[in-house]
Amino acid sequence: MSAIRKSLLQLMFSGSYMRRWNDKLRPVELYEIDKQAHKMIVAWMLTLLNSVGYSASDRLKLQQEVIERGLFDYLYRLVTTDIKPPVFYRICENEKDHAELTGWVLRELRPALGALDEGFLRRMESYHRSRDRSGLTDRILSAAHHYASGWEYNVIRPFNLFDEENQSIAESFTKRLESQTSLRGVSDLIQGHAFFSDSPTALGRFAKLCGQLRFQIRWADTPRTPETSVLGHMFLVAGYAYFFSLTVDACPARCVNNFFAGLFHDLPELLTRDIITPVKRSVNQLPELLRDYELQELERRVFGPLTAGGHTEIVARLRYYLGLGGADVTSEFDDTIREACGMVRRLQDFDDLHANGNADGFDPKDGTLLKVCDNLAAFIEAHTSVRTGISSPNLQEAIARIRADFRHRTLGPLSLGTIIADFD
Repeated sequence: MSAIRKSLLQLMFSGSYMRRWNDKLRPVELYEIDKQAHKMIVAWMLTLLNSVGYSASDRLKLQQEVIERGLFDYLYRLVTTDIKPPVFYRICENEKDHAELTGWVLRELRPALGALDEGFLRRMESYHRSRDRSGLTDRILSAAHHYASGWEYNVIRPFNLFDEENQSIAESFTKRLESQTSLRGVSDLIQGHAFFSDSPTALGRFAKLCGQLRFQIRWADTPRTPETSVLGHMFLVAGYAYFFSLTVDACPARCVNNFFAGLFHDLPELLTRDIITPVKRSVNQLPELLRDYELQELERRVFGPLTAGGHTEIVARLRYYLGLGGADVTSEFDDTIREACGMVRRLQDFDDLHANGNADGFDPKDGTLLKVCDNLAAFIEAHTSVRTGISSPNLQEAIARIRADFRHRTLGPLSLGTIIADFD
């Protein structure tokens, strides 16, 4: 039986409803799940930049800590959604009040997480009960949080000139980031006081481009609620991929790769926009034409500028996550390993990867599992909308197609049929 519960999947998705800055004038709605995605993209870049010279095992440990503590913070935030940040920070300043709040949050989360992974639950409890946030992992996440939140606020700042808090809020993010400039990459992100510089660094430009994916709505021509963005969807797939990886007993490198592959799997849609599956299937050559265009634009707008800025490792990892790292690799949904010579090789399927590549030294990445999580996130987006009364032929087709595909499928101990049956 699957250890992944409907309650966990829905809890992760609930950030799609959480409006941010809802006491400010906003030209567009800003949601928690989008901010979390942007935060983790920035955290990934800072993690790579600040672990240069680390051993492979130490770097992997840092990456997994960044992922898990990012998820711990997100899950905590979902439960405490009604507490405004200033009040929350005051609670955190008092040790007794913080301990009581944390105890309540953990009691609320445990049923939703279910039998996911006792190690994950223990690490989450230990993290939230600790008040020490001085290590590299926490400094990276703090800088990424302040960048993503500051980026958002700078979008709405021109519309709130009448607000007496406007200037102090904007300055607070810059000051907090300036206190983190000892971390490599932070100065490149903010370039002094400018989140939106006219001549950004390669790192700042890439972070800005990724942030813009929050404005790109999925299923754009289909009435739906909530109207999830490409950016939020990427984070949802990343979280699902990480939880699935824990459940199938994936090695640490595989867990890390699956999370970040999920976090970037729709990055090309920054260049092509989201195109729903029925449209992609309507013209035989359309998928191939899109892939060619995506590759050209990725080189011109993402890989080229990052390479010119000296960020070759970031480019190399992005290529691997997007399925651009080997001669016989054609998609981000291919199951891959890296051989001792450094060459990337595609394996046959999930079972082949699990049996023959589930070790850190292979740098394994699940393509099949990632595709399952991508489809599961789409299912939940469609299913949630239909359950709230907003339906359409596109949504109904997606639900039926994914139900049929999952009904008799398994991934190791994961029964996809059991997971999907919970939504009947």
